[in-house]
Amino acid sequence: MLSSVESEGLPLPKPDATGDELFRMGLLYSTGQGGAPLDYVSAHMLFNLAAMRGSVEAKVYRKELSQEMASDEVAEAQRQAREWLAHG
Repeated sequence: MLSSVESEGLPLPKPDATGDELFRMGLLYSTGQGGAPLDYVSAHMLFNLAAMRGSVEAKVYRKELSQEMASDEVAEAQRQAREWLAHG
């Protein structure tokens, strides 16, 4: 299954993306700005990856966003993050 980000025809983050770059992408998906669809699963995935790459802000946003999501959505976002890491 393609990630939400990829299935929308929007680019996936590059494997060498920094925490800050991933965080900014997550912001776009969490707000539906910059041509990105409003997509909490993709936003959570990006915040998760950003947090893993050192973004403190991403940890805060990921936690807040997860409170707005169903548990299966959070699980899907985590699965997509693992898949991205495995293919990066």
